[in-house]
Amino acid sequence: MNQHYTYLIILAASFIGPFALSFDKKVAFYKKWKYLFPAMLLPAVIYIVWDFYFTAKGVWSFNENYITGLKIYNLPIEEVLFFFIVPYCCVFIYECIKNYFPEIKNKHTADVILITTALILWLTGIIFYNKYYTSWTFILNAVFITVIYLNKNYFKTFDATTFLVSYCIMLIPFLIVNGFLTAIPVVLYNNAENLAIRIYTIPFEDTFYGMLLILMTIVIYEKLKENRT
Repeated sequence: MNQHYTYLIILAASFIGPFALSFDKKVAFYKKWKYLFPAMLLPAVIYIVWDFYFTAKGVWSFNENYITGLKIYNLPIEEVLFFFIVPYCCVFIYECIKNYFPEIKNKHTADVILITTALILWLTGIIFYNKYYTSWTFILNAVFITVIYLNKNYFKTFDATTFLVSYCIMLIPFLIVNGFLTAIPVVLYNNAENLAIRIYTIPFEDTFYGMLLILMTIVIYEKLKENRT
């Protein structure tokens, strides 16, 4: 196997299962593509711009041995695809949880957990303001969660319980994929810009970097479904 296809193969392996199961009769995820694809656009654009900037600043970089070499500005094409494939797979998991476990919703405890998480992220991001990856990831997460709860009537279809349960499940494949990307390594991190705390080879910040991407996508996805029903 040509090792330059490593990142692309990891993405393809991640995508093939959720895509094939999208046609399951109970979930029928393919019927929700009309909400999903528009919902993925804004978070993807934000993350791509963020990635352009952090790559230019040396917060992280990409191992040329494991990418095809096709780039958009300074980003491998695989990295751009990451911001569409990962949300697709994660929203698929979210929809499965909603369909198979409809009773887990509207729990006050979940709201408390998410608001508390936002407060901790605000504080940690401010304390470590000089570390780009830590501060940006934590503060942007906290800002978005704050926006959700300050505009609860507008985002009334967002359910914290379903999101948190789904995200805990999403973390398993997310950490496996990131484990490959950081262990090979396809993606290289500058430890001066993060807390240098690792889950195996994965920077701790990655769990919240992924959380924000998925949270933004799901909130927009639910809003689009609400507006079109």
